[in-house]
Amino acid sequence: MANAVYHPTAVVQGEFRTSEDPDELLGTVLGSCVAVCLHDPVRKIGGMNHFLLPFGQEEGTNRPVRYGLFAMEMLINALLKEGAKKSRLEAKLFGGAKISADLRDIGQANAVFAREYLATEGIQCLGESLGGNNARRVVFRPSTGQARMLIVPLTNVAPADLQPPPPKVPRDSGIELF
Repeated sequence: MANAVYHPTAVVQGEFRTSEDPDELLGTVLGSCVAVCLHDPVRKIGGMNHFLLPFGQEEGTNRPVRYGLFAMEMLINALLKEGAKKSRLEAKLFGGAKISADLRDIGQANAVFAREYLATEGIQCLGESLGGNNARRVVFRPSTGQARMLIVPLTNVAPADLQPPPPKVPRDSGIELF
């Protein structure tokens, strides 16, 4: 993978993904949301979810994974179907920031939920970066359990600005930008 291009598969709000591919990376950007990264070191498989709120219910829709309880159950069940063992799962937690002083602290509620869920289920948490006031960009390699995180300062930054910038086009490329 020394010459591989760094392009993680996006995990956005209300999604989860699993993989055992040693070259696959999963990535997300979090504000008050939380991402839980789970890894089975023996089976060399892992996954990531990205949830918006700790609890909730939207029967008859495909959106309940946006809630922590459902997102955790879906991620764990997907890993178990692929041969992971719950007793071997290791977790890393990210997100849970308080992005706006004007709103209730959803990030803290998400962080508390994630910690309590792992403790109740007996899943060891190897590390976390939760809380604060800044967004985070997280990249996770499911097959090894390695995670990298970058703090994204939110001062005068709109959510659309958290997306990667468009590629720069050389002036003499023959491409006209509008």
